[in-house]
Amino acid sequence: MSAPSTVQVPSLIDALLPRRALNSWKVDALLVVLFSVFVALTAQIKIELGFTPVPITGQTLGVLVTGALLGSRRGTLALALYLVEGAVGLPVFAGGASGLARIFGPTGGYLLAYPLAAGLVGLLAERGWDRTVWRAGIAMLMGNLLIYLIAVPWLSFFVGSIQLAFAKGMWPFVIGDALKLTLGALALPGGWKLLQPHHL
Repeated sequence: MSAPSTVQVPSLIDALLPRRALNSWKVDALLVVLFSVFVALTAQIKIELGFTPVPITGQTLGVLVTGALLGSRRGTLALALYLVEGAVGLPVFAGGASGLARIFGPTGGYLLAYPLAAGLVGLLAERGWDRTVWRAGIAMLMGNLLIYLIAVPWLSFFVGSIQLAFAKGMWPFVIGDALKLTLGALALPGGWKLLQPHHL
């Protein structure tokens, strides 16, 4: 019996593209731009909580889905472009905000973590983790935890302690993030099942 293959499998977007579009830098560039806009749109879903500088947004789901759909390289680039767009003044951050002050402010840790989280989820998706609900859920959970790993310590410099940072930057969002992860984990394998007769 041969050993299991460790060769990367294509992302869901790769499976949807015509064969002639694969490995095309023009297609890659277009996808990176389109998904940076997609994340910007998810950021416009914003609910202020009052007791914390961190709002509820759709960004986390947008970031993790972008990584899963595009793969590690394009997912990372899409979120890096998203940060550049915001840095130069385009209203792409939560609620239409922009600017370097937002990147280096209390919620900047979340923003800076986004390319890394998209890259991690994309890397796992390239290895087939997006093809079953449980593995897709774990991949997205790992991406979400990576965001918290960077964002919560960053926030602590602004709120005064790591305990307050957890109270203001993580615990209020756990249930909402769990719901987002569930949506993503259900949708990704469903997409592969629709393609199964032709691509798997």
